[in-house]
Amino acid sequence: MLHVGRDGEESARGRERTAGRGRSAQRNQVRTLVMAIAKVVFVLGATATGKSKLAIALCKRFGGEVINADKIQVYAGLPVITNKVTDDERAGVPHHLLGVVRDLGADYAPEDFRRDAAAAVAGVLSFGRLPVVAGGSNRYVEALVDGDGGAFRGAHDVLFLWLDAEPRLLEWHASARVDDMVHAGAVAEARDAFRGDADYTCGVRRAIGLPEMHDYQRLLAAEGGGAATDAELAGELARALWEMKDNTSRLARAQSEKLRRLSGLNGWDVRRVDVTAVLLRMADGTAFRDSTWENVVWEPCEEMACRFLGNYPTPPP
Repeated sequence: MLHVGRDGEESARGRERTAGRGRSAQRNQVRTLVMAIAKVVFVLGATATGKSKLAIALCKRFGGEVINADKIQVYAGLPVITNKVTDDERAGVPHHLLGVVRDLGADYAPEDFRRDAAAAVAGVLSFGRLPVVAGGSNRYVEALVDGDGGAFRGAHDVLFLWLDAEPRLLEWHASARVDDMVHAGAVAEARDAFRGDADYTCGVRRAIGLPEMHDYQRLLAAEGGGAATDAELAGELARALWEMKDNTSRLARAQSEKLRRLSGLNGWDVRRVDVTAVLLRMADGTAFRDSTWENVVWEPCEEMACRFLGNYPTPPP
């Protein structure tokens, strides 16, 4: 039997304390490394699901800035047709890559977005703020996250929040938003942007509303013997608006299907948030008279963001 004297006991205890301090230091080092990983929140969803509202709310809560990921909103001008957030809606939150491409016919490819968005994210992080990437152009998001050999994912810890809804309701709501655009001046905006020889396959002219209203604007611009009657104009405008609604509905469906595919990819930990109840309230006109959005969207998203960010510094309430 081995007998250990007092000196040996003290020596053993000292070694244990030293080992314990070493393990504690290792844990602290790991914790520091984890906290040092740059964190980025993505707000995804089809058109008309409320991505901008959530992104801005997250930025206000956690001291962040929005990086736009909408392939049409990167272009300057046409604020109504491109559904850009207004200055009031931004609530003082800085937005990046919103209306920055001045050449309205230029092709802003996913690779261009990956380069510029990565730079914007780095800039936001350099000021100790939270980047919130928000938009419905899933090819842009996929290019940023998985492009360039997955460099972005390797350097960042990401949280994906996906706003989704019952498909038929979402498609109806998306198409109904066309009426809001018309009331906000979309027809006049399309008239100002009209060009008889416009190319609707590239640049901002791909935006829903411009190609659909081309024939109406052409009739409206005709003079002399080619001028259209009021009845012809009204009929052509009605056709254009119907086509806008149909195409918006199709867009919502395609975006949702793409997000379902992305959510199944390896490494894409996408958190789905069902906004069906909010859209129902909007349909019956009670959306702004109750707390449905706060209960259904904001509270779960805030909680997920808090858990994701951990000790991330947040501004005082």
